[in-house]
Amino acid sequence: MHRLLPKVLTRFLMRRFFGSFFLVMLTVCGIIFAVTFVERLSSNPDALSTLIDAWTRLLEYIPMFLPLAVFMGTLVVSYNLTKSSELIIISGAGLSPYQIARPFLIGAVIIGIFASTVVNPYSVNLTTRNLTEHQLKLIDDSIWLRETSDDGFLTIRATNMHIASDKNIVFNDVNIFLQNKTFQLYKRISTPVAVLSYDGIYTDNATTVDSDGVITKGQKHLNTKLNPRTVLDRYLKPDQISFWKLPSFIKKMNSIGVITRGHLVQFWTLLFLPLTMMAMVTLGIAFSQTKQRRNYSFGLKFSLGILTCFALYFIVNLFNALGTTGALPPLLAIVAPQIIIIAGACMFITSFDTI
Repeated sequence: MHRLLPKVLTRFLMRRFFGSFFLVMLTVCGIIFAVTFVERLSSNPDALSTLIDAWTRLLEYIPMFLPLAVFMGTLVVSYNLTKSSELIIISGAGLSPYQIARPFLIGAVIIGIFASTVVNPYSVNLTTRNLTEHQLKLIDDSIWLRETSDDGFLTIRATNMHIASDKNIVFNDVNIFLQNKTFQLYKRISTPVAVLSYDGIYTDNATTVDSDGVITKGQKHLNTKLNPRTVLDRYLKPDQISFWKLPSFIKKMNSIGVITRGHLVQFWTLLFLPLTMMAMVTLGIAFSQTKQRRNYSFGLKFSLGILTCFALYFIVNLFNALGTTGALPPLLAIVAPQIIIIAGACMFITSFDTI
C-alpha cells in the first residue's frame, strides 16, 4: 500500500494541476477569441469566416500567454490545495516542497512538449496555408536573394514580385550580380521582368555587362538552386515555420548563404519550451509559499506574480533579441533566462522552507 501511495498522490496532484491550467486557458482563450471575433467581424464576409479567422489568430497568441497560463494555473492549484488543507496534510506526511512540485513539473513538461510538437505545427499550417508575397517580410522594401555555390555567388535584387498562375515567381525591375569565389564581380544582368521557375531564372529582355565592359542584349537563362518554394521560404518569419521543419529549413537556408540566427532562436525556443514551462511552475510554487491557511493573501501574491511575469517577459525578449542579432549564441539566449528563473525560485523555496 505504501508503494502505491506516491503514484496515487502524483495522479491526484497532476489532475488538480491540469484542471487549474485548463481553467485559466479557457478563460484567457475565451476573452481573446471573443475580442478577436468582434474585431474581425467587419473584415470578413460572414460569421463562419470570422470564426475561422478568430481561431487562427487565437493560435498565434497562444505562445505568448502559455507560460503565463502555466504560472497562473500553478498559483490557482496551490491556493485551492492550501485553502482546503490538502497541501498541509500532504506536507505533514513528510513530503518536501520539491516532492510536492514533481507532479506539477511533469505536467508542465507535457504541456511544453504538446505545444511544440502539436499546437505549433497546426498553427503554422493554418497561417501559411495560403501564403502570398504580401505576407513576406522584405528588406528595405526590396527583394534580396543570395545564393552561394562552388563557383561563387549569385545576388538578385528586385523592387517587386508576384506569384503567377503557374506558381512561378515573377520579379520586376531586376538586377542580378554574379561574383567569383573572391567576391569579384564578373557579370551584371539587368531586366525589367525575370521569371523564376524550378528550371532556373529566365528573362526575354536582359542587358548583360561583363567584366570587360562588353554589353549584350537578349534572352538569358541562369541555372540556380533557388526555386519558387525556397524564395517564399527565404522570407518566411521564424514563427511561420513549424517545429518539425525548422532543422531542414535552417540547413537549406544556410546552403544558399542566408543568415538564420532568428530561426535558430525560434527552434531552440520550441525545443526548450518544456524547460520554460518548468521555470514558470517553479516560479508559481515560489510565490505560493505560505504557512497560513486562512490569511493566504492570494490576491496580493497573484498580482505580484503577474507583474513579475511581465517583467520576465521583457527580459526573455531581450535575451531573444541578443540571440537574433548575434550578441549571444542562440542556445545560450534561450536557456540562460530559464535557468536563472529556476535557480532564483528554488533558492526562495529553500529559504522559506527552512524558516
